[in-house]
Amino acid sequence: MATSPVSSTTTQQLQLTGMSCAACAGAVEKALRGAPGVETATVNFAAEQATVHYDPRQTDPAALAAAVQAAGYGAEAIAPDTDLADQADAETLQRQRHQRQLTYRVALGLFCSTLLVIGHTPMMLGRDIPAIPHVLHNPWFQLVLTVPVMVWCGQSFFVGAWQGLRHRRADMNTLVAMGTGAAFLYSLVVTIWPGLLTSQGLVPDVYYEVAAVVITLVMLGRLLESRARGQTSEAIRKLIGLQVKTARVVRDGETLDIPLEQVQVGDTVVVRPGEKIPVDGRVLSGESVVDESMISGEPLPVTKRSGDEVVGATLNKTGQFTFRAERVGRDTVLAQIVQLVRQAQGSKAPIQKLADRVTGWFVPVVMAVALLTFILWFAITRNLVLAMFTTISVLIIACPCALGLATPTSIMVGTGKGAEHGILIKDAESLELAHKIQTLVLDKTGTLTEGKPTVTDYRAVQGTAMELQWLGRAAALEQNSEHPLGSAVVAYAQSQGIGAKEIERTEVDRFGAVIGAGVEGWIDGQHIQIGTGRWLAEQGIDLAPLAPTAQAWEQAAKTTAWLAVDGRVEAIFGIADALKPSSAAAVQRLQRMGLEVIMLTGDNAQTGRAIADQAGIQKVIAGVRPDGKAAEIDALQRQGKFVAMVGDGINDAPALAQANVGIAIGTGTDIAMAASDITLVSGDLNGIVAAIQLSRATMANIRQNLFFAFIYNTIGIPVAAGVLYPTFGLLLNPIVAGAAMAFSSVSVVTNALRLKRFKLRSPQT
Repeated sequence: MATSPVSSTTTQQLQLTGMSCAACAGAVEKALRGAPGVETATVNFAAEQATVHYDPRQTDPAALAAAVQAAGYGAEAIAPDTDLADQADAETLQRQRHQRQLTYRVALGLFCSTLLVIGHTPMMLGRDIPAIPHVLHNPWFQLVLTVPVMVWCGQSFFVGAWQGLRHRRADMNTLVAMGTGAAFLYSLVVTIWPGLLTSQGLVPDVYYEVAAVVITLVMLGRLLESRARGQTSEAIRKLIGLQVKTARVVRDGETLDIPLEQVQVGDTVVVRPGEKIPVDGRVLSGESVVDESMISGEPLPVTKRSGDEVVGATLNKTGQFTFRAERVGRDTVLAQIVQLVRQAQGSKAPIQKLADRVTGWFVPVVMAVALLTFILWFAITRNLVLAMFTTISVLIIACPCALGLATPTSIMVGTGKGAEHGILIKDAESLELAHKIQTLVLDKTGTLTEGKPTVTDYRAVQGTAMELQWLGRAAALEQNSEHPLGSAVVAYAQSQGIGAKEIERTEVDRFGAVIGAGVEGWIDGQHIQIGTGRWLAEQGIDLAPLAPTAQAWEQAAKTTAWLAVDGRVEAIFGIADALKPSSAAAVQRLQRMGLEVIMLTGDNAQTGRAIADQAGIQKVIAGVRPDGKAAEIDALQRQGKFVAMVGDGINDAPALAQANVGIAIGTGTDIAMAASDITLVSGDLNGIVAAIQLSRATMANIRQNLFFAFIYNTIGIPVAAGVLYPTFGLLLNPIVAGAAMAFSSVSVVTNALRLKRFKLRSPQT
């Protein structure tokens, strides 16, 4: 399970510019990690962002940006209070500006390259072609066509290579600049001093088209890659696009339409049918049906009445209601979801470490291979053109972009797709680990069941004569408890005619709660205890008078709460918590996926077994107190199992933290992000199925990308170096190498985008 940075650190995101390949991302990471006070730094090459955890006492965002700039790249700190829509708009504008510049340069490059290729055709064919004007294969005219491509279109390559040289590093820019620069300089020398070649019996041919076409193809690849990469952030833009621009609030008796950012906590907000809810809050008056599918992934609308919570950006379907604003700005559920998705997309999966290690030494090795290629071919053949062509091909085809994009693009699409299904993934590591889950441990209350226990049966030892008296005292005691079972007892007492004021007026002295056991206190001098039979038995209280009743209720999947007065059992409650409608089907699907499903509960074995049978679960760990759940998870891990714990994220926090993967069941707006690796916004257990399916699909996609990137370079470099030439007479033209290099990056991103078509399989599959 991923670990978070220590609480003393601050997180800062940086928007980066100037990166051209994975080696650049590695250089930025190295620069950031070397800055004072930085604990961790992760660069997402696909998103062009860095996430830095640092000690604010030792550094600040400006110093972090300066460290990146000192390494030769651009960086701008993203202010934590930046409006989400404004930030998304700024990123979109920057991407569009970059793509516009690339488009202009590609257009000029295509125009010049086309003329150069046409002019070079007679030389390739070894004869004149009447249809091609003689001026097109004039070396000086070709030089004029090539210079704008080299100077303007290829500017970023040569500037980047120079920056790399200054900082003693090599990257994609170095490879492209060396390859195209060698072809251009060779052609320039031949143009100015053709006698140097003719004196040695060589034909003074020029290869300006190689330099121009390679630069154009690489730029075209960057343009296509940039457009494809823009689609990987589509989920973020969709989420942000859910926000409304204005809100209708009541202030000083007047209804006003104000900008969303001006809404304050405590404002009374009016929502009419067909409108989106602007911020999070609680209904004051009115009733309606709200479509929360854009947040939770649940298709069925939810009825909202007075006291119910509503979530910003969800759609009001029918009636009009007013609500009190409770969370605005970056505190809303939507803002937290967007921030969590951003965090996940900017993180790095463990599988990416392999690609990082490879790219760390990849470029220097390629340069060494290129040099060796030149030396060997020139020494063997004394053919300068052959040696130069093979060397240029090696430099051009070996760009490590595909390796750098293989993992982050899939992670960005996968986490975004998860958000669309109401699955919030904390980071890339959590997404990767989910596909390894072998054993799934499900908490009972609120996870398998509705989490809304109700009293279904009540019996007193002394019969109906004492039922109301003990019920009133039980309610008075339980009103001090925050446990759901306590709320169920209070609600039952009120349903039996005991008024809320009567319950509140009953004085309780020395109230105390025993975790996982029950509550106790003194009422009118009597010691009242309500809790589990095991707890009362440990106090020496005889349970025999109601033991048969308890056994019958527990066999019917009911939880029993015992009431004792002054050390004697006086009454017992039967409490039922209905199984969620989707639980049994979800458990079956999980089991068909090959997972071992275990139920963990604080109930006794008999009650736990009854609920497990309803859900179709074979193994039950019962009678576990909240503080003992983590130990049960640890025991399963000691058996060599890769364990996921599913709980409410609050009471189960220790167990969630202990598990290899912690999955929190959300409660509409109460999303427990801190304790879990994955949060399901809705309470439907099918979200677990979707999360594991998504993890498996994402990991399969990453493996495909890495396989393609490794195979591409493994095959491409030897072919470019000319290994097929002695036997088959085949050489890889530098122009073809440039096209292959551009295609490799685009294909990796395009493959990652296939995850956008991920769909949760139907319950029958």
